[in-house]
Amino acid sequence: MQRAGENDMKTMTKAELVEEVARASELNKRDAEVIVETVFSSIISALHRGDKVELRGFGSFRTRERGPRRGRNPKTGAPVDVPAKRVPYFKPGKELKEFFTDGDTDGDTDIEQLPGAPTPETINATTESIAEVAPANDTAPEPAGGDGESSASQA
Repeated sequence: MQRAGENDMKTMTKAELVEEVARASELNKRDAEVIVETVFSSIISALHRGDKVELRGFGSFRTRERGPRRGRNPKTGAPVDVPAKRVPYFKPGKELKEFFTDGDTDGDTDIEQLPGAPTPETINATTESIAEVAPANDTAPEPAGGDGESSASQA
């Protein structure tokens, strides 16, 4: 079942997100990709450990337990036992919800217009602070396809 307006909804890819981070922070794409990958892997690792990830103003990520249930094979209609599992769950924060009820509805809002959005100056200052305490670049994670080497060795 498709919701009203869903057929014309544009999907932002990870590559487009990296480009937006690079543009907004005035970083090169490789550095922006490392940042995006680090954020994603940090959230995934925390969820895997069973931790909750809370990003004030944006929302929180957590896992929920789904109990075992009796389902149906969609092809045959035969009953199927579906085992218990943990699933990721996102709950939007108050500011994010308010943005969609009170704010711009045409979808053309830039990141700089969002409440609490960082400026390029604060992003650069933060990046410089991280660089001062971060380990040498040879231990930093390599973004997929970043240096032309085969990604087969990055399993």
